[in-house]
Amino acid sequence: MSDHQPPNHDQGSPWEVLRVFGRLGLSSFGGPIAHLAYFREELVQRRGWISEERYANLLALCQFLPGPASSQLGFCLGLFRAGWLGAFAAFAAFTLPSVLLLVCFAMLAPQLSGGGAAAAIHGLKLVALAVVAHGVLGMSKKLCPDPLRASLAVATCALVLLIPGALIQLACVAGAGLIGSIACRSPAAGGQLPNPPLSPRSGALLIAIALGLLALLPLLTLALGGGWALFDAFYRSGALVFGGGHVVLPWLEEAVVQPGWVDADTFLAGYGAAQAVPGPLFSFAAYLGFVSSGPLGGLSGALLATLAIFAPGFLLVAGVLPFWSRLSALPRATNAVSGVSAAVVGLLGAALYQPLWTSAVGHAHDLVIALVAFLLIASWRCSALWAVAWCMAASWAAWALNLYPPS
Repeated sequence: MSDHQPPNHDQGSPWEVLRVFGRLGLSSFGGPIAHLAYFREELVQRRGWISEERYANLLALCQFLPGPASSQLGFCLGLFRAGWLGAFAAFAAFTLPSVLLLVCFAMLAPQLSGGGAAAAIHGLKLVALAVVAHGVLGMSKKLCPDPLRASLAVATCALVLLIPGALIQLACVAGAGLIGSIACRSPAAGGQLPNPPLSPRSGALLIAIALGLLALLPLLTLALGGGWALFDAFYRSGALVFGGGHVVLPWLEEAVVQPGWVDADTFLAGYGAAQAVPGPLFSFAAYLGFVSSGPLGGLSGALLATLAIFAPGFLLVAGVLPFWSRLSALPRATNAVSGVSAAVVGLLGAALYQPLWTSAVGHAHDLVIALVAFLLIASWRCSALWAVAWCMAASWAAWALNLYPPS
């Protein structure tokens, strides 16, 4: 099939989905917000796989649910294009390049621990600081446009910083959703979707499996330990993240750094490296699974962590699809999403300070390097790769000039 075919809404093949999403997986830099733009340009405007209205409706669904929003959207687009094989082809093709690159980085990182190499890795922490700062700024403008939602974001940020822990993060998200359902005002999504290739009964079963695993995995961890503990940690992170992308940072830090499976420097270096690769930021789980000193590590840990962090989002989005057209017409549902989105901005703001700022900025020149990276991304609209190159080179130069010993 030609890459320049006229727009149409006919069914395609899994091979077509694999090829198109493989190209997106190799070229989609810039994080989840950028991914949504890539998808719209390639699949709505260029190929005509789905209408603008239906694309907006699917995007609303993926924002409504926890999980990696851009990957969930790709999963749904593949599902409607070529059925279940298309859905899994979209996931595999979009995710595999970033997973392989981050596993390679994890393999090489232990040999990059001395001198200038350590300074360059320190630069990756500064990349993460700049990228997350840009994310906070952009999301706050879009998701906190009024005093109520701005207040929800600030309250969430303050509570998470003052009372660390996963439970307070979850409570903030739930509370913001409740307040939003009552007080926020948002337009409902439009563009009715075609019937998905599963019944409401099958959808309910998938939702039950997703929620059942959330409840059952901690018990299996207590009873059996081993790989169940790793799967539980990453599954829970994927199940509790609203907004995807950078928002997963505090949940993963809670899951792997606090138990001592991954030290803070290794965590932040990997998160910085995740900015340098295309595809979903949830692929960061592959790096963490590989370097984990917990119950499982290496290639098996990388594979298990990757599957675990994506599983709840895909189970939920597939399960909710048969009910979404009716649900998306309810004003309270879209209002609740507005409240949750504001809380997501607060969570990301808290992550910007802890662990990013506290671990990456120890000297004035660290801040200068990060500010230039922010300028490249936010004002000059450069690819994240330029920010990565700048931060690594500048951090190495600071080390070479003996301005500071790399942390």
